[in-house]
Amino acid sequence: MNYLEAVEYIQSFPDMERGTPGSRGLTMGLDSMRSLLDRLDNPQKDRNTVHVTGSKGKGSTSTMIAAILQAAGYRTALYTSPHLHSYTERIALGLEPISEEMFAASVAEIQPHIEEEGKKGNGSLSTFGILTALFFYMVRKAAPVVDWQIVEVGMGGRYDATNVMEQKNLVIITPISLEHIEVLGSSQTEIASNKAAIITSGCTAVLAPQKDASVRSVIGRQCHQVGAGLVDVGSKAFAVKRKHQDLHGQTFELISSMGNIELQTPMLGGHQATNAAVAAVSAQVLARAGATISDQAIQTGLAKTSIPGRLELMPPVQVVGEPTILVDGAHNHESATALSDALKNLFPERKVIFVIGVNNDKNINAIWRELNSLSKMVITTKSHNLRAMDPEALSDAVSFQATGLARATTSVIEAMNLALQEAKLDDVICVTGSLYVVAEARDYLLKRSAKP
Repeated sequence: MNYLEAVEYIQSFPDMERGTPGSRGLTMGLDSMRSLLDRLDNPQKDRNTVHVTGSKGKGSTSTMIAAILQAAGYRTALYTSPHLHSYTERIALGLEPISEEMFAASVAEIQPHIEEEGKKGNGSLSTFGILTALFFYMVRKAAPVVDWQIVEVGMGGRYDATNVMEQKNLVIITPISLEHIEVLGSSQTEIASNKAAIITSGCTAVLAPQKDASVRSVIGRQCHQVGAGLVDVGSKAFAVKRKHQDLHGQTFELISSMGNIELQTPMLGGHQATNAAVAAVSAQVLARAGATISDQAIQTGLAKTSIPGRLELMPPVQVVGEPTILVDGAHNHESATALSDALKNLFPERKVIFVIGVNNDKNINAIWRELNSLSKMVITTKSHNLRAMDPEALSDAVSFQATGLARATTSVIEAMNLALQEAKLDDVICVTGSLYVVAEARDYLLKRSAKP
C-alpha cells in the first residue's frame, strides 16, 4: 500500500469529523472507537497526555505546548486536525510530520483490525476515528518511546473520537464560542459542557480567557465533580502585557503568581499571544507537577513555533516591488474578528484586497461583517472541496455589505492572479476563509516564489 492508496482507503469511510445533525458530536461512536483501540492493544494508554479542546486556537496551543515539551528534552507526539496539504501533517513525532511511507505502512498494518471492527456492522467507523486510532498506534510503535502525547480534539469533547484516555496529566480548554450548534448545543453553556467532558479525575484543567462567564462556571463545576484542578488564565492572577509586534512576530510578558516570564512568538495577532500565554501557563503547571520544564524551555519552544496557514506571511520574506501577502484560515465569526484585529494593528493605514472562499455550512455574513471595513476589494473563489460555496453566490452575499469592489472567480489560482494584478505596492492581499482555499493559495504562492 502506498500513500495515495492509504488515503483512498481511509476516505472510503464516512467523513464524520464535523458531525451530522442530531448526532450530538458523534465523530465516531466511542464504543466502536474503544473496540478498535482494544484490537490494537489500547495504544492510547500508559503515557503522559495533554488533551486540548475549545472553539478556536486549539491547534496552535497544542503545537505550542508540544514545542515547549520538546525544548525541555522530552520526546513528543502531536495529533492535530485538519491538515493543509497532506494527512501526514496531522501526526507529528518530535514535531516533524510523519513521512508518507510511514503513514501508508501503518495504515496497512491496522487495516485488518479496521476490517474486523467493520464486520460488526454498526456503521460507526469514520475517517477521523481511523486517523485517531492510527495516531495512537504510531505513537505506541515509535522508537524511541514517546514521553508525551498531545492530542487535539476533533470537535466538541464528550463524544469525540479522541476522548478515550482514562487518565490525563493536563486538559487545556481554549476560547469557547458558538459553533456547530446543530451538534454541540445551542448555547455556550451547552457547548462548554460538551467540551468539559474530557476533564478526568486527577488531571489539571487550564482554561484560556473566555468572553462568556458561564463557561468558567461550567468548567469549574466539571473539575469539582471529577476531582480535577483548575487554573484559569482569564482570572486576575494572570496578565499578558504586549511589548512589540511587527511582521516577524511579537513579544510580551506573562505576569502570574507562578512567576513572570518574557516571551516571544513568530506568530502574528493578539489571539496568538493569548494562545502562547495559555501554553506557557500549561507548561508551568506541568513543571509544578514534576515535569522538568524550565523558563528557558518555555521561551525556546514558543520562539520556534510557527504554523502554516495561521496569519502567515507569504512568502516569509517580502518580495521587493510586490504587495504584502498573508494567508489565514479564518472560517468563522470569531476567527474573522481575530483576523480583523490583527490586520488593523499590523497595517493601520493600509487597505486590504481579500481573497475569500468558504464551505456551504459557514455563515459568510457574520465573517464578512468583521472584515468589510478593511476591504478595498473582495475576490470570491472556491477550493476543489466538494462542499465549497459557489463563488457567485458568495459574491452576492458579501456585495450587500461590501465597501469596495466584489469580483467572483472560479479557482484559487484565478483569484490570486487577479489580486496580484489589482494590488498596488502599499496594499495588503489577505487570503482567508476555508483552510482548503488557504492551502491552494499557499501551494500557488510557494511555487511562484520558487521560480527563478
